[in-house]
Amino acid sequence: MAFLSSHSSILTTTQSTSTHSLPKLLHCHHSSSSSATRPTALSFPNKPTITPHTHNLSTPSVPINKWRTNVSFFPTFLKKPKDAKPIKEELLEAIAPLDRGADATPEDQQRIDQIARKLEAVNPTKEPLKSDLLDGKWELIYTTSTSILQTQRPKFLRSRTNYQAINVDTLRAQNMESWPFFNQVTADLTPLNARKVAVKFDFFKIAGLIPIKAPDRARGTLDITYLDEELRVSRGDKGNLFILKMIDRSYRVPV
Repeated sequence: MAFLSSHSSILTTTQSTSTHSLPKLLHCHHSSSSSATRPTALSFPNKPTITPHTHNLSTPSVPINKWRTNVSFFPTFLKKPKDAKPIKEELLEAIAPLDRGADATPEDQQRIDQIARKLEAVNPTKEPLKSDLLDGKWELIYTTSTSILQTQRPKFLRSRTNYQAINVDTLRAQNMESWPFFNQVTADLTPLNARKVAVKFDFFKIAGLIPIKAPDRARGTLDITYLDEELRVSRGDKGNLFILKMIDRSYRVPV
């Protein structure tokens, strides 16, 4: 039994060439003559023609790309997280015909793992070992562990249902099989971080009645990668995937 597996403006300033056209100054010129019988015409020297100067006030065009930046107007903390519900529905639909994983082909296993990873990416419980949601009795609905599925046995000798219970306050866990053998095993848990525990099995119970002390080598780790009110996803130290549903939140593991 190994649920607890041992085993990523454009400011184009374009001021049009403001040719400030300066007005031309025009002057009249008169000629003079000293004739007594003719009116005297006064002549003034020609003034130099003032050529207006055109001042180019246009600002050179700023390269567009220089001002282009990838600016997000929706900061990360304002982005709505993905909804886990459709991913859970996809996962449950995919595992339904697989007899808890016993009938899964390698392609099925790969597909289930991909969907599970999508669900893990939207895990709402970042620190499951500090959450009451972990407490209680869970039913195993899918695993890749052949030792739990007992695929080496004829179907009529395989456990029909497997359960796992965890109590965070006592750091105790228990794995249970249903008919035909009703075997059990209990374990102590040691947190390694907020979601991962080391597992030390202490007693097996044959047929749920006969206690046998577990060997010291019966150890492992369990990483809780997704947790909500009704579903849990865990991964063991041997790479196995476990998917469980909550069935009894009040269940207590024997101390």
